Amino acid sequence: MSESSSTLRDILLQLSEQITESLRCTAHTQPEGHNISVKAILDPLLPTKTSLNNLNIHASIKDFALACSLLSSASFKSLTNDYSGLLSCIPNHLSGLASSSLFQFSKSYLTAFGDRNSNKISELGLDWALVTEEKRLMVELMPEVLPLLKEKIKESSIDKSDESDEFSAASARAPVGFAIVAAYQFRWFVTQVDYPHLGKLCCLLIPCALTALDHWSPEVKGQGMFSFTHLAKNVNTAELCWYEDVILDACCQNIASSDEIWRNVVEMAVALVTCTQKSNPRSTWSEKMLIEMLSHLERQPKNKERRIAWLEFVEPLFNGVGLVLLAHFRRVFPLFFKWIHADDDETVQLVLRRIYTVLRLTWIRNTPYIERLLDELAVLYKEAALRRAREEIRTKIREILILLQQSKGLQFSTAWNKHRDDPNLITLGPPLT
Repeated sequence: MSESSSTLRDILLQLSEQITESLRCTAHTQPEGHNISVKAILDPLLPTKTSLNNLNIHASIKDFALACSLLSSASFKSLTNDYSGLLSCIPNHLSGLASSSLFQFSKSYLTAFGDRNSNKISELGLDWALVTEEKRLMVELMPEVLPLLKEKIKESSIDKSDESDEFSAASARAPVGFAIVAAYQFRWFVTQVDYPHLGKLCCLLIPCALTALDHWSPEVKGQGMFSFTHLAKNVNTAELCWYEDVILDACCQNIASSDEIWRNVVEMAVALVTCTQKSNPRSTWSEKMLIEMLSHLERQPKNKERRIAWLEFVEPLFNGVGLVLLAHFRRVFPLFFKWIHADDDETVQLVLRRIYTVLRLTWIRNTPYIERLLDELAVLYKEAALRRAREEIRTKIREILILLQQSKGLQFSTAWNKHRDDPNLITLGPPLT
């Protein structure tokens, strides 16, 4: 054994023992509803003197990285109440210790295996010199680790080719907790890499992310959604072109997701469709995505969490389709008119911002909604007197009215005449009064 390799084993053992001792001092309770223990998963992954003597050092390093990724991912907030207890037993200081230990070890690893690391990263199509030292080990491990996590997620997935396969049968094959843990580990690995390196790893990342997205568990799905959102924000359009149809189809299939993760599916779907279809405002995928979202919103127009998520994230999709929005006015504006008088100020402000965007992109041409919109805005302006965010709301209403005045001219003047002398609208000021 070379001196550098022996030193690396000592460092690995030291870091592992620190984590093991911290883990030993942490109180562990079996999460309600789960028959697996995170501690039981971690124990065989953390190297010991015995395992380091019996295993190839690279196998021990892989296990150590998997253990650290599990502990580090505990910093991610749980998406659903059903599974919130699974990683909650990991305290913040232990999660932070795992992250710093892995980054520290990554630098030490380069001293012993720098040439191996450079070659492995180069084989992936990346310029190793541009990858930071603390991240180079994670990149090297991805071709080995991600397929393992994919299979772990798949163990409790439903076999869609078998009509008799259901949740209970899938869980009987393997407890869903293992898939949840693997999905969190996968998300952690993905988010360690960003632009411009992530695009070169698409062939490794996308199969695992799709497997997570296809799982029946909302918690597993959610981690796949976070991973895809990170991917969309850190790759070039060309790097996704080979996968865009299967990815966007998966997005459409998941728009029907449960309330807990609807925010995540909207953010993911908008990020991916705008990334892949940005130069095609008439894209059938953009059209399909918007129709699917509107259909679900129409079924639950009073669902506050869903409407806020959609209003918050849909802007890039609106910008992407541009004038094509005209074809969706008959569905978009009835929702706007319902939400514009919502009890919460957040919804109202978001609706006003999205209305402004729609007007800016379309100049609301050839539509019967102008008079109704003006009436609703006048009512809201007066209602705003009793709201905490009245100044912000009234400022945005004035901006919308001025834009309408500029774009519709005589039609605006005719429709606004009945409001011009309203004493409750006097604070709008000229030229609106």
